[in-house]
Order: sequence, then C-alpha cells, then structure tokens
Amino acid sequence: MTRYDQIDFSALENLVPDEVVTRSLVRDVRLSSGKVLALVTLNNGRDHTRPNTFGPKTILELIRTLDALAQRAKSGEIQAVGVTGKQYILAAGADLSDVAKVPSKEIAKLIAQGGHFAFSKLGDLGVPSFAFVNGLALGGGLEIALQSTYRTVDASAAAIALPEVFLGLIPGWGGAYLLPNLIGIENALEVVISNPLKQNRMLKPQQAFELGIVDTIFEPANFLEESLAWADGVLSGAIKVERKNEPGKIERLTKWPIAIKIARGMLESRIGTVPRAPYLALELLDKAKSGTKWEGFEREDEALSELIVGDQFAASMYAFDLVQKRAKRPVGAPDKALAKKVSKVGVIGAGLMASQFALLFLRKLRVPVVITDIDQARVDKGLAYIRDEIGKLEAKGRLDADTANQLRALVHGTTDKSEYADCDFVIEAVFEEVGVKQQVFADIEQHIAEDAILATNTSSLSVEEIGAKLAHPERLVGFHFFNPVALMPLLEIVKTPHTNEQSLSTAFVVAKAIGKNAILSKDAPGFIVNRLLAKLLGEAARAIYEGTPLTTVDKAYAPLGLPMTPFQLIDLVGWKVAAHVQDTMAGAFPDRFFASENFHELANLDQVVEKDKNGRVTGWTKPAQKLVDQVAGKTPASEAEILRRVEDGLATEIKIMLDEGVVPEVQDIDLALIFGAGWPFIDGGASPYLDRSGAAERAFGDTFHHPPIRGIGA
Repeated sequence: MTRYDQIDFSALENLVPDEVVTRSLVRDVRLSSGKVLALVTLNNGRDHTRPNTFGPKTILELIRTLDALAQRAKSGEIQAVGVTGKQYILAAGADLSDVAKVPSKEIAKLIAQGGHFAFSKLGDLGVPSFAFVNGLALGGGLEIALQSTYRTVDASAAAIALPEVFLGLIPGWGGAYLLPNLIGIENALEVVISNPLKQNRMLKPQQAFELGIVDTIFEPANFLEESLAWADGVLSGAIKVERKNEPGKIERLTKWPIAIKIARGMLESRIGTVPRAPYLALELLDKAKSGTKWEGFEREDEALSELIVGDQFAASMYAFDLVQKRAKRPVGAPDKALAKKVSKVGVIGAGLMASQFALLFLRKLRVPVVITDIDQARVDKGLAYIRDEIGKLEAKGRLDADTANQLRALVHGTTDKSEYADCDFVIEAVFEEVGVKQQVFADIEQHIAEDAILATNTSSLSVEEIGAKLAHPERLVGFHFFNPVALMPLLEIVKTPHTNEQSLSTAFVVAKAIGKNAILSKDAPGFIVNRLLAKLLGEAARAIYEGTPLTTVDKAYAPLGLPMTPFQLIDLVGWKVAAHVQDTMAGAFPDRFFASENFHELANLDQVVEKDKNGRVTGWTKPAQKLVDQVAGKTPASEAEILRRVEDGLATEIKIMLDEGVVPEVQDIDLALIFGAGWPFIDGGASPYLDRSGAAERAFGDTFHHPPIRGIGA
C-alpha cells in the first residue's frame, strides 16, 4: 500500500508558477455548546467569476493547514473542523488548464497522490470534520466534501457534480471510491458516469440531499449559522445522522455486479468502446465494493495519471477550450452595437420546425411572435402545438402560471401576411426547395419594413440563390438550426456576398439571446456540419453499394468514437433529408461526394432499418434489403478500407473548406461538429483526430495543428 506520508511532494511546489492559489484561511468559531470548531474557508481572492480551484500550491497549503489543525485537535484546542468556500463557491476542482501542462506521467501521479493525501486528512484529524457546501462544488470541490465526516449544503448552490468523465478523466481524489460507498452503486453510476455523458448534467442541492451525498440542506439566508448549529448538535449527540443509501452486504454481493454489468452494456450501446474514461470510471466503481479506501485511492492515482498523459484528454482539453472560450466570442461576428433591436418576430410556416422556432423565440425573447401558413387549419395546428408545449413546461414546473399565460398571449397565427409589417426579424421554415423559398420571400418582402431582417433556415441550399429575387438581398442571412431545435446548441449563421453588417450583427445577437452558439459560415454547399456529415454518410453509402454488409460499415466507423453509427444517424435525421443533402453535395462536388437514386427509393419506405431495443441498427428491413440488392456490387470493402476512406475524405474536405474560406479557422469546424453533430470531446472535434490518425498527412502532406494535439505520453 502506498505510504502517502512518505511521498516527496516538493516537485509540485513550482510546477505552475502562475497558479491562482486558493488559500486555506482558518478562524475559530465557538459553538453554543462551548465547543470550538476551526473553520477553514477556501478563498482564491477573486470574485465569483473565478472559482476556487486546487492547483499544486493550493494542495500543499491545505496539507500544512490540516496538519496544524490535527495538532490542535490532539492538544484539545478544537473539537471539530469545518470546511467552506468563498461566497457562492466551495470549489470547482482542479484547474484543468494547469493539469493539461503536466510534463510527465510521474508528475501526473504525484498530483493525484497529493490530492488524496490532502483531502484524506479531513478524515484523520482526530475530531469530526464538516463540509459546509455553500455553493458550486464540482470535481475536487465535491471530493473534499466527501472526505469530510459530515456534509451540509446551501439550497441555492449552483451545481454539485463529478463531471470528470465528460472531460476524459475520472474522479481522482476519492470520489470513485467514497461515493458508491456512501450512496450505493446505482446512484453513484448516475453521478459519476450517466450524468457527465448527458451533456454534463449536474445535480441541484435538493437532488444531492435526496441521494444522500449531503446529510442536510439549509436555506441560503442563514446557511452558515444553521450549519454550525447543526454541527454542534451532531457533536453533542443531539442529532443522529442516518444514511439510508449506504450499501449493505446484500447490495455489495448481488446488486453491485448486476448494476455494473447493466452500465457496461449501456456504455457500449451509447458510446462504443473507444472512450477510455467512462470504462476506467466503471472499473473503479466496480472495485469500490470491497477493500480499503487507500486501495481505492491507489487505483484512482493510477487511472488518473494514465488519462492525464493520454491523447483523449489532450483532445478533450482542446474541445473544452473551444466550448468555454471561442464559442462565447464568435469569430467574424460584427459589433453587436450594429444589431437591429428585435421587438417582434415573424415565422413563415406553421409546421413542426416552424412551431419549434416560434416556441423558442417566445421563451427566450419574450416578444410577440406571429406565424403564418397557406391556410388557417395549418396555422391552428401550429398554434395548438406551441400552446401544448407551453402547457407541458408549466406542468413540469419549468414555467410559472403567469409566465405561461404571458407566452400564450404573445403568440399569434394568421394567413394575413400584412401582420408581418411591424416584425423586425422574419424567418422562413418552408419546404427545402430553392423556388419555394424564393417565392415565399418575394411575397413577404411586400409586407415587411425596409429595415426588417430576413432569415432562412435552409440546411444546405445557397442562401444567395434563395435571396436572388429579393429587392433587398442585403437583409438576408442564413440562420440554420439543428434538430431538435430546443436541444441542439448550434446555429450556423451564413453570410452571402450581399449580406450587410446590420443583418449579420442582428443574427448573432438573436442567436445569443435564444441560447444558441453561433458560428459564421460562408455561403457554400452544406455550410459546415452538413457538408462534413454528407462526406461521412456518403462514404457509408458508397460502401453499401459496393456490396459491403451494413453491420460491417457501421463497425468500420467505431474508432471515430462518434455518438451514433452512420445508419443510426441517417435514421434519426430522416432518410429523405439525408438523400436531399447527398444530392446537394454530389451536385456541387460530384468528384468528392457519393449519391445514388436508390437512396431516394429507400427513403420512400416506411421503415428502412431494423433496430434492437437499445436503438442500435442491426440490419435492413426486408423491403430495404431487396432495394439494396438490386444495385449493390460484388466488391465489398473491408472495415480498415472504409475507415481510411472516411478519414482521408474528411481531412481533404476540411482542408478545402479552409482554403475556400468557408470558416476562418479549423477551430470553427471542430466547434461546429461538437455542437451540431455531437462529435466527441475525446476527438477534439475532427481535426486533432485526423492529425493523430495520419489522415491529414495522407490528404495534404501536413497537419491541421502545429504541433499536433497529442498527450504527453504519446
């Protein structure tokens, strides 16, 4: 067993010269009983925009602080120790920008061991320790609480979570061992693995309390005072702490292995087997059912250090930086001061997509929204959908009654296009055909104000061509949502050669206001995401028509680590939509994109593929197989051949897009794929993966990044 007290941690002292140190500030609090609690307040001296984090110097100071408190406890000066944070924040774990700079696996392991050594002291003080979770507690912030004897939480705390798996890591300072032994294996699997893989879902304080992560919950007005009084009650024996979710012998013997098996199957079904972090976390949780905490900590040390130096973590940090920084400052967006104020929105169409737009504008902008269609029956159907969705949100408690009624009052439907006269922003959601969109805009332009902004939601058509018959094409901008509209975070904003700065600025301001991440694209076929998905899916179709079995094609894509197989994705977006996009891309670039008329015949079937209970595609339906057999060749491709074609095709296309100026930089392509196609963090989007796989070198004799984004262990 590792003797943490004999490890030399001095190498950490100057590891991060510019570390924002979180100080461990101690003051004695005399409780009502007369007992003394030494309260440690974690504070980095910055405001709430810069959370407390645990860098190397922070950890070393915490070790010294807790050692001193252990001596005071031994001498009888104090009867308890408490840990809390600065206002609104306990701690946000390790500073990931610092972790990414670790020079070796040895140092990575030392950081893991240092955290374990420091936090574990809270359980070895000789007196009880209390974590007063007064705000945000993520990763190491939650783990320092788990290492304490007892825990309270502020009911207004922003979030509580172990998000490490989302970032390509594991809870490495005690969480993987301590949590399942506190709240049971099923609950721990949800917190450690399931939630991070659900777009990094976090817990509210009440949820943390119900799971048993914390022992009690107090309102924010007197949180610390009540926590101290509660601690006094625990110390005196007046309050007995019960932990109903702590696993017993039967759970460890029976429920534990079953839960692990189910979780493994879920992971394989949802994310494949490429990501390392979820499976390492699963192994740690599995082994936590027995043995000592120190054995658990040793396993965490090894797993964390392995991941820190790996390619997947390096790519994840690249992706995380894009999402946290670049996404908030879209490249190419004009000055927001140029934007037109939007006080009313018009939506052309009342189908499902149009109704989703209207609902989103209603909820986020809280301005009047008008929808139109060719007849009142369609309009009424769209209005009914919107009002029904508002009702669902109200029933779930996500809207109060007053707000729900306000939103219902703000939406209006009509066949009278003159009601667009006072709209500032008008978006179409009609059939994906250039002539139809041209006609719709020609009709509506007669009714709108001269400075009203027009937006098209086309997924792949030329925005310039759509606006060719407008009297004022400078007011038109592409505003491409992804489906489902409410959930997908990406908006591709498309600029034509005619689009003026006011229209473009307005589009970016509106995108932000409705909670979307906007990325600027040149007006080019497929824009960004659909162009690359068309390449990805086109190569899958090409292999099918060469005679390759569907399951072989799906398996070939596994090393990419994508959230769905090609045919799962096609089935999700719709076969007709996929066929249309393929036609668009093959029409524009016939030498690089594959399309087949047979694809349209498949799209006309009621069901194209068979799926198992987990949604995995298992093969063609009988009618689909018959159609494929009519045209399929006799030269099936191997998995390796298909993967190489996909990788090289993507690398080639991305390089062409950069050369054509579709986006300013490759980072924008990666960001678009992360937001718009669920491309995994472990790939960093696409370009870091294509560099590592050698595809970039094969495609154009260079790499997208200099140097390539690799782990330090590579």
